[in-house]
Order: sequence, then structure tokens, then C-alpha cells
Amino acid sequence: MAATSESRTVSMAIERSPQEVFEFVRDARNLSRWASGLGSSIQDVDGEWVAQTPQGPMKLRFVERNDFGILDHYVRPPLGAEIYVPLRVIANGTGSELVFTLFRLPGMTQEEFDRDAATVLQDLTSLKRLLER
Repeated sequence: MAATSESRTVSMAIERSPQEVFEFVRDARNLSRWASGLGSSIQDVDGEWVAQTPQGPMKLRFVERNDFGILDHYVRPPLGAEIYVPLRVIANGTGSELVFTLFRLPGMTQEEFDRDAATVLQDLTSLKRLLER
């Protein structure tokens, strides 16, 4: 029997086309402008994206470029296993809906999970403001 994790989906409507949102989010150089969990800077180091976080360097990689709005990515904290982060952009009228699924990691308290979900909502709100300017 496969084990599953508690999950929470956070989404944000953005008044920009799905293609515009996809391209902006996929460009890892933009992450420090809206994704607070990935630190204050990110660089391409020998073909890998590395974010400087308070916990140390964190590696990030997106799934292959695609035409389906799939922005799933993996982050590898300085200490710990790689974490899968599902992220999709879909059409919502003439704009977009950015959909982020957060999984509760093993050993994570409910308080930590709630705090992570609040951070995701804050980050998506920052992205919305940035893209809708």
C-alpha cells in the first residue's frame, strides 16, 4: 500500500496570459523577486540553479520545458532530501490561474505546514502584484 502525504493546494488568479506567467515563473532569475522561500539571490552555477537561503545554498531544477503550463520543480535544501513541488499555470478567462500544491513533509508539524502554506500564498500574491503592474 502506497503512503500519501497531507497536501494543500493554493492558487492565485493573475491578469496575464498563461504564456506570460509561464515564461516569467520558469525563468529562475525571477524567483528572488517573488519566492521568499528561495532566498535573496539565485545563480546558474555550472548549469544548475542555486539559491542562497538563510539555511545555505539550495539547488532548484524545473521539469523540461513543455506546452502544458507545467512548472513542476525540485528543490534540494542544503541538508535533506530533494523536494518535489507541483506548480501549474492554466488559463482562467483571458488571464491565468497559478496552482501550487504543497505536501506536508515527514516530521513536519501542523504549525510548520500551516506556516508553509501561508508563505506560499504570500509568495503567489507577490507574484500577482509583480506581473499585474
